[in-house]
Amino acid sequence: MNDRNATVIGAGLAGCEAAWQLAQRGIHVRLIEMKPRKMSPAHHTDQFAELVCSNSFRGDRLSNAVGLLKEEMRILGSLIMKCADETRVPAGGALAVDRDSFSGLVTSYISGHSLIDIVHEEAVAIPDGPVIIATGPLTSDAFAEVIRNLPGMSTLNFYDAAAPIVIKESLDESRLFRLSRYNRGNDYLNAPMTEEEYGIFINELIHAETAEVHGFEESRVFEGCMPIESMAKRGFMVPAFGPMKPVGLTDPRTGKEPFAVVQLRQDNASDTMYNLVGFQTRLKFGEQKRVFGLIPGLEHAEFARYGVMHRNTFLNSPGFLNASFEMISRENCFFAGQITGVEGYVESAGSGLVAGMTLAARLNHTEVPVFPSCTALGAMGKHVSTPNPNFQPMNCSFGLIDPLPVVPGEKRPRKKQDRYEAVAQRALACVRDIQSKTGGIS
Repeated sequence: MNDRNATVIGAGLAGCEAAWQLAQRGIHVRLIEMKPRKMSPAHHTDQFAELVCSNSFRGDRLSNAVGLLKEEMRILGSLIMKCADETRVPAGGALAVDRDSFSGLVTSYISGHSLIDIVHEEAVAIPDGPVIIATGPLTSDAFAEVIRNLPGMSTLNFYDAAAPIVIKESLDESRLFRLSRYNRGNDYLNAPMTEEEYGIFINELIHAETAEVHGFEESRVFEGCMPIESMAKRGFMVPAFGPMKPVGLTDPRTGKEPFAVVQLRQDNASDTMYNLVGFQTRLKFGEQKRVFGLIPGLEHAEFARYGVMHRNTFLNSPGFLNASFEMISRENCFFAGQITGVEGYVESAGSGLVAGMTLAARLNHTEVPVFPSCTALGAMGKHVSTPNPNFQPMNCSFGLIDPLPVVPGEKRPRKKQDRYEAVAQRALACVRDIQSKTGGIS
């Protein structure tokens, strides 16, 4: 295989975006897709970029992190964004699409490209030469075993049991106190509850609506990592003797231990996001916002990621991938999509865009794009490549993107939305500069 050829495995959102970026830059692409010869439990059509869940690509405003991500991708000639924009349906401030028209349009563009050859078969090995692997969270068992045995792969996770993550700026810290259990530092934010507050919370928790467990998910994961609502259903005081125990946490404002405590642990190096310790959950997302909003200090919490418990094959990417989604131990072998630890349609496509652009630049011997973490694309790359012993998939959020610097004598915008707009404009300027230097496509 010469240096103007590449293989992409998987024709989902990430794979199609990666293949498009390569082909539009003159690289001949062999796109391997197992549908329709073999279908995963979640897929139902033979179309590429099939939307198996919602038809929404979420917020489309620059004051929304995923809205910023979309605009960055538009600047860089994203196929997924082009097709989403052309098939959008009314959805207020969000970008939603006609799912069949969207997948059909992506399939048409990919199938009609003169530099993309489509091979319908299940991948059972990683080919030699330049390759982008975008097989998704439901990677076939055979190919998952191939990935598991790659050099540098410490863990291939088959279950996503993740607690919610909230943005620190949205918390009411006047209702919280900072302390580690037994006075071992001040690493945790603590939300104290009275007996009355605890009772109201537990009652709402056990009656909240939970997400269904699909056939391809296995219930045994819940015994090993029990959802907080399942604990509550086993007994009123079970959470108070578990993740909500107040032992060793004296509230400095009262000098006493609260009746119960919810601990929040810093989740990123820049101290902008916190996870709810021990709060793995199957509650529907709207119910999480409602019920967890009963926790003191979290009344107006913004969620960078809701808690989830389901089958979701993903790499332990830190130490295995770099910020361009490339294997550290094998040059020109990239991963893209949800298997890398990004979560969501747009994020998956965005990782495919970065991988495709980077590989194309390598093969064309042109300037390789480098996306800094002040951009949404770069922030996702930083998330999957930064050491993290509790690595979990995550949506794009402003908690991942570098905040505005504090300049002595200069006031930052007071309103949060104004700050987010300023962060977005800085990111877009950076992406336009990258596009001009690397010969972006239209």
